[in-house]
Amino acid sequence: MTAPDLFARQRRRLHRDRAATDFARADFLHRYMLEGIEERLHAVTRSFSDVLDLGCADAAFTPPPGTRVARFDPGFAFARGAHGVQGDEDRLPFADGAFDLVVSVGVLDSVNDLPGALTLIRRTLRPDGLFLAAFTGGRTLATLRQSLLAAEPDRPAARVHPQIDLRSAGDLLVRAGFALPVADSETLSVRYAGLGRLVDDLRGMGATGLLEPAPLGRTGLMATAAAFAERADADGRTTEQFEVIYLTGWAPAPSQPQPARRGSATASLADTLRPR
Repeated sequence: MTAPDLFARQRRRLHRDRAATDFARADFLHRYMLEGIEERLHAVTRSFSDVLDLGCADAAFTPPPGTRVARFDPGFAFARGAHGVQGDEDRLPFADGAFDLVVSVGVLDSVNDLPGALTLIRRTLRPDGLFLAAFTGGRTLATLRQSLLAAEPDRPAARVHPQIDLRSAGDLLVRAGFALPVADSETLSVRYAGLGRLVDDLRGMGATGLLEPAPLGRTGLMATAAAFAERADADGRTTEQFEVIYLTGWAPAPSQPQPARRGSATASLADTLRPR
């Protein structure tokens, strides 16, 4: 029996299509993630030939010189604008070993089957191919979540989609079969004059309405806005945070460093720790 989708796939596509019409207005989080990806990529000394830009949005990612790039996005408008392919990350249409670099920015937090998507990404990589990803983590929108809870203390609904924490993200890399996995995070803080400005940014990113809860209603919206405003600083601005999780993993290859065989140590830990 197939488990139901957590995120409505069609709704996710439509919201990304809506965001594509004026993406530059609210692309600050995407640009922030992209800068982090590019910093990590620049630290890699090996060369690449075939790149997959997974969740390409406005195709702002610039692949390394001399490479061929394929663009892929869950939204039709973004994919069409980037001359790429539209689809879902947990249903990738690419052949095994098609790429030696896969970069994903800002989409993996809203994939229905993230473990499956990571496994497919690893399979599309050639041996010793590199995977770099950035997406929002579990500490994102903490102020909004608190405000919604304050507005609906008796009947809270899941109005912000669940997100993965840092430790789980690293575990998923291992589960998907990546070698040398690394997961780290950064936090971007943004100050807002009111709830409406935050919602405008989320809508501009295509990050609203991924779940299907009961309508918040005018009364609930006003209560949420008031709770959000109560958390403002002396300048009348409320700080919201976006946690960005970065993932780095390699497709396994014989040339990579391997962990030592269990029981092969030549020194005793007890001897090392014994006072001298």
